[in-house]
Amino acid sequence: MNSLISLHQVSHSVDLASPIDISIAINENGPKAWYVDPPVISPVMANGFVGAVAQGGSVNFRNVFFNPHGHGTHTECYGHITPEVHSVNQHLNEFFFWSELKSVEPTQIGEDLIITLETVSKWKLSEGVKALVIRTLPNEEHKLNKVYSDTNPPYFEPIAIKWMVDQGIEHLLIDLPSVDKEVDNGKLAGHHIFWNYPNEPRKKSTITEFIFVPNYVSDGLYLLNLQVAAIENDAAPSRPLIYVVKS
Repeated sequence: MNSLISLHQVSHSVDLASPIDISIAINENGPKAWYVDPPVISPVMANGFVGAVAQGGSVNFRNVFFNPHGHGTHTECYGHITPEVHSVNQHLNEFFFWSELKSVEPTQIGEDLIITLETVSKWKLSEGVKALVIRTLPNEEHKLNKVYSDTNPPYFEPIAIKWMVDQGIEHLLIDLPSVDKEVDNGKLAGHHIFWNYPNEPRKKSTITEFIFVPNYVSDGLYLLNLQVAAIENDAAPSRPLIYVVKS
């Protein structure tokens, strides 16, 4: 893989035994958005079978009901905005990327908190970076269980998304429920710009939402391992891991 060759050439290294997990697991107390109910994880009960050892069953055998866009960390492909069904499991086939972590405080404009072009265009990205991990400030642990529905969360100015695309960013990871305004009459301008849809869709590009980057993690260059559940859907639960790059 070219990125690993590049890493060797510049005498950097990563410790694969020390990942930093920036995902939020799907759980009943996790973050929620888009007006969905909490996820449900419950034992199967049928024909005398009990899918819970604690209730006398021989094994734990649970059903899991969740919405990939509304619960926990998830990664989505351009199929999120297409009439045809396109699966992130089919389009994401590389999983390691050089990434840059940037912290940003959204700008108050009227009643909205917006991540603007003026802010992001000041960022200096390392050469060869294909993924951008964005941590919004203030970065409170409340993000781990916040209910975002009907709260008008921070979002990105569409032209700021265009700047990221122009910088060669193929994978965008954010700690928000969307790159777009919660109520925008279905425009989803940031999504359309990021995936260049419908002109020449960037089919291998992804957006990952609902991440959480702990405060002890410094901004800078990381190796990203983007792990996504093998589910045939436009979005699937994911577990992005980042690794410190050492000189």
